[in-house]
This record gives sequence, structure tokens and C-alpha cells, in this order.
Amino acid sequence: MNDLQYQSTNITAAAPTTTVIATGTGKLHSITFNKPVATGVVTVYNNTAASGTVLATITTPASPMPVTLVYDIVFGIGLTITSATAAQDITVSWAQ
Repeated sequence: MNDLQYQSTNITAAAPTTTVIATGTGKLHSITFNKPVATGVVTVYNNTAASGTVLATITTPASPMPVTLVYDIVFGIGLTITSATAAQDITVSWAQ
């Protein structure tokens, strides 16, 4: 993973939704909340399902603004993201 070429996945499905982004090892670079929804909850898993090791749980504030959160963390099993309480428009930047 020295010369990483980031890929992007845009998630816009109505909540609750589970999106498997990658299987195997890789790196989560960032999550951009393009159109955040107040009090929406997004959970990031190191897995190919919405279970197992949680890498992040993000709750958007009551007065949300578009924002990019940089993680630069490695996942070993896969990368799965759930949107539990509100439909979010998010873009996930990641590499394998």
C-alpha cells in the first residue's frame, strides 16, 4: 500500500442502509459528508458485514455543515458502512 490510488464510493441510500465497500485489506482515507442530515449516525466496520470491529461511529450535529473527516487507517477484513438513523449523502475515499 505504498503507492495508493484512492477510490471513492458515494452512498445516498435511505436509512437504514448497509454498504460493503471493500473486501480484504485496505486503507480508509476519508469520509466526506456532502449533504449531512442532523443527528444522522454512520458506523464504519472492519468487516464485510455490519458487525465486528467498529472503526468509527459518527453522529452528525444538530446544525450540520458539509465536512471531510480524515482517518488514514488500515482495515484487514473489509470496509462496511451503515447509515442508521437518516439518509446521508457521503463519499468514502479508500484504497486497496
